Amino acid sequence: MDLVEVLPNRLHMLRFPIGQAYLWQDGEALTLIDAGNAESASEIEGAIRFLGLEPERLERIVLTHCHGDHIGAAGELAARWGARVLAHRLDAPVIRGERPVPEPVLLDWEVPLYQHALTVVPEAPPTPVDQEVEDGEALGFGDGAYVVHAPGHTDGSIGVHLPHHGVLFTGDCVAAVGPLMLGVFNVDRAGAVDSFRRLAALAPAVACFGHGDPLTADTAAALAKVAADTAP
Repeated sequence: MDLVEVLPNRLHMLRFPIGQAYLWQDGEALTLIDAGNAESASEIEGAIRFLGLEPERLERIVLTHCHGDHIGAAGELAARWGARVLAHRLDAPVIRGERPVPEPVLLDWEVPLYQHALTVVPEAPPTPVDQEVEDGEALGFGDGAYVVHAPGHTDGSIGVHLPHHGVLFTGDCVAAVGPLMLGVFNVDRAGAVDSFRRLAALAPAVACFGHGDPLTADTAAALAKVAADTAP
């Protein structure tokens, strides 16, 4: 795992072989956006300690959607340190193991990528969800973070917007593995494109993706251009 500073004393990216999570700091209070795969708990805890922070101060884990490379360590971290797990109500039953992970509608070029991903991402254990969130709901950190429902990748995919800091977490609606693009493996591509455009309209200064390095310069213009050019 790589630990990458995005904003000094505020935001770090935790990059795994597939996917990534983000650690947000409000002083000593910590929030994790996504939680890596099922084998990531010790690495995440180690990263927190490496930064001179205390895992006991992890207050919440916000899950952008129900896929195993994003939710895998959430239950273990919550059990260790008492953090609350938050997810959209439409993905919460999948995260809890009450419903199967939804199958994406794949484009031809996505098929081999998806088949590979199935072999390298460990299956996530059922994870309790302490709070089911909705569009526009305040999340209690980041001087006013709130939920942006962004369906398409999954029905309950969300972005997390921190307008006071100009930061947007897109989950897998947007990706930056190579060129900036619509995320792959969507259950509803047209819905994902609409969500991309809604997220881009927030015009963040910093955009953090589920896959690929964050954008920290000319971010709003780059998102707006790709969103406008992406066909459903």
